[in-house]
Amino acid sequence: MVTFAQYLRRSATYKVFSAIVSDMVVFMSTMGQIAQMGLRMLKRIMIDGIQFKELFVQCERFGISSLPITLSIVGMTSIIVSSQVANEMVKQGGSGLIGMLMTILTVREVGVIMSGFAITSMIGSSLASELATMRVTEQVDAIDVLGVDSVGYLFTPRVLSGILMMPVIVIIASVFGIILGGVASNIFSGLSYRAYFTSVWLGLFMKDLWVCLAKAAVFGGTIALISCTCGYFAKGGAKGVGLATTKAVVWSFISIVIWDMIFAMLFFF
Repeated sequence: MVTFAQYLRRSATYKVFSAIVSDMVVFMSTMGQIAQMGLRMLKRIMIDGIQFKELFVQCERFGISSLPITLSIVGMTSIIVSSQVANEMVKQGGSGLIGMLMTILTVREVGVIMSGFAITSMIGSSLASELATMRVTEQVDAIDVLGVDSVGYLFTPRVLSGILMMPVIVIIASVFGIILGGVASNIFSGLSYRAYFTSVWLGLFMKDLWVCLAKAAVFGGTIALISCTCGYFAKGGAKGVGLATTKAVVWSFISIVIWDMIFAMLFFF
């Protein structure tokens, strides 16, 4: 005879509830690990300083290697948005404001958000899989045995490169997106380049630029820290590497959206 408890465990409601509770436990555990690694990294920076040679290597990887895909994603997004917005603005007599609208949209949101997603997809996943492979092949343990703090050695140059290079990437990608927005507006609505670029500066203020750069630095550091943490705590062989990489990408995407909401509430509401 099936008891009530057995029947409850077989029900869809119980399975959904169990999955939610399990995800919440994983979330809290991951947040604790990220905070722990961040504090350990800051401690090692104050004690050992910064390894500039390794930092330059990671900056090249974070910046130059990711630039083509970042420019592609930001540029295509700007083309898609401007091709739809320009026609409607021209119909409503707002052709003189298209450049301003695209600039504000690109600087505040499109440039930094799309760059964050591109960096997560390419660099974040690479960092997670690299450290996860080192963990499951016991290379991290070997570093600790040699007396070198693995967190300071592996985390510091990667996280600092994210903080330093992400603003540079966002600046280049935003300028590229604004230019392609003007090209798309000219092609799809007939708006002249002079009218577009004249209005670019009308609604752009230094506050927008500073917030964009601060947001980019936070995004870059967060992506690198989450990716390194997920890889550092990987276990279970090849399957563990895949799970760590997936977790790093998912949590980085979520963190980008959360940070963007926080910045919007602090500076633009």
